[in-house]
Amino acid sequence: MCRTPEEFSAGHAPGAINIPYMYRAGSGMTKNPKFLEEVSSHFGKDDEIIVGCQSGKRSLMAATDLLSAGFSGITDIAGGYAAWTQIGLPTEL
Repeated sequence: MCRTPEEFSAGHAPGAINIPYMYRAGSGMTKNPKFLEEVSSHFGKDDEIIVGCQSGKRSLMAATDLLSAGFSGITDIAGGYAAWTQIGLPTEL
């Protein structure tokens, strides 16, 4: 969760739900203003949510925002999807 749609479509953990934390905008990225609203529509405050992006930077920001919003079951994947694939965890397209 929290990768761009392009990153997610290139591969993700089986069964993952993607809610982008940021979108590409020109040569940079802009924060998804509806991120917390979209997460709340899929998950309860006490649900276990595993957050990961491509390299771990955006997911750390997303995890911080989720914890600040009262979500308690947040786990951030250190190193993101790159680390996930590097250690051979399962993926799907």
